[in-house]
Amino acid sequence: MELWITSPYLPDFANPTTLGSLQDPSMKLLAYSKWDVVPVLCGLAHFAFVLTFFAVFPFAPWWVLVSMGFTYSISISWNINGISHNFLHNPYFKSHFLNRVFSLIESLTMGFSQTFYEYVHQRHHMGNSDRPDDHGETIDWLSIYRHGHDGEAENIWSYVFLSYFRDDPKAIYREIARRSQTDAFWGVFEIAAFLSFFALGFFLSWHFMIFFLPFYYFGHCFSYLNGYYLHYGGNPDKPIAWGVSSYHKFYNWLWFNNGYHAEHHFRPKMHWTRMDEFHRQIADQQRREGVRIITPPHALGFLDPHLPEKSRPLEPVADTVSPPETARVSS
Repeated sequence: MELWITSPYLPDFANPTTLGSLQDPSMKLLAYSKWDVVPVLCGLAHFAFVLTFFAVFPFAPWWVLVSMGFTYSISISWNINGISHNFLHNPYFKSHFLNRVFSLIESLTMGFSQTFYEYVHQRHHMGNSDRPDDHGETIDWLSIYRHGHDGEAENIWSYVFLSYFRDDPKAIYREIARRSQTDAFWGVFEIAAFLSFFALGFFLSWHFMIFFLPFYYFGHCFSYLNGYYLHYGGNPDKPIAWGVSSYHKFYNWLWFNNGYHAEHHFRPKMHWTRMDEFHRQIADQQRREGVRIITPPHALGFLDPHLPEKSRPLEPVADTVSPPETARVSS
């Protein structure tokens, strides 16, 4: 059983069985919703883009290559926070085999194991960007407070540019193996697959790989930049305010509703297509409990005019109820 399913904050209507009602009766492949065909096709297109990038490298002009490089960097964050993220919570296919294949394609496209990422992300939902305990440890390995000081969030620069190097594959493997030796093996296979994929790239065109790797690294930095503002100014001690939301329409359309992050942490198994509906249901409660909302997309969170200088949660808003008016009685 996935760790986030055991959360006490999951209502019955958010579980996978109930989500099955979202699907079209005619669907043969997709597990939850016919709309999942969109992120699936986008994930396949992302892999095709990497192959195209390699193919055009010998003859494309420099400005095309640089444009493709930056597009790949941004698309890593797009994929991790949209396609890959939603896939972890609600695998797209009914078939376990097809889910494995898609997981492998994602691993090759972005250069990391999707299975290992799934476990790290489970811990993220267990800790919800928690603050360090008395021993300086956080449950959430991605917590913005993990390497901070004095209970404050880490500096944005170090979080963005150093987080890629902080993963401990051995620790992740051990934790996965305790739960499932099969998943642990598959995670190692994905790592071997993408390393072999990159090695093949060096064999066929080392010039391309030298050009490609900085964009690959910056892509993961963009993802950490996005992740930083998903929680900066949130409240690690209050479930409804664990995340920070952005309702920028184009961002949510392109990023598969990743902007509804407070809602997502409050109901992790809820399908991405239902986030706006759920937000409207709990909007008043969110306001009362101090859920932080930023105006720009999360990757541009530093541009929000109301962003606190330090990661301080909002204070709850008390309801003010006006006393009933006294009826006028005619004499």
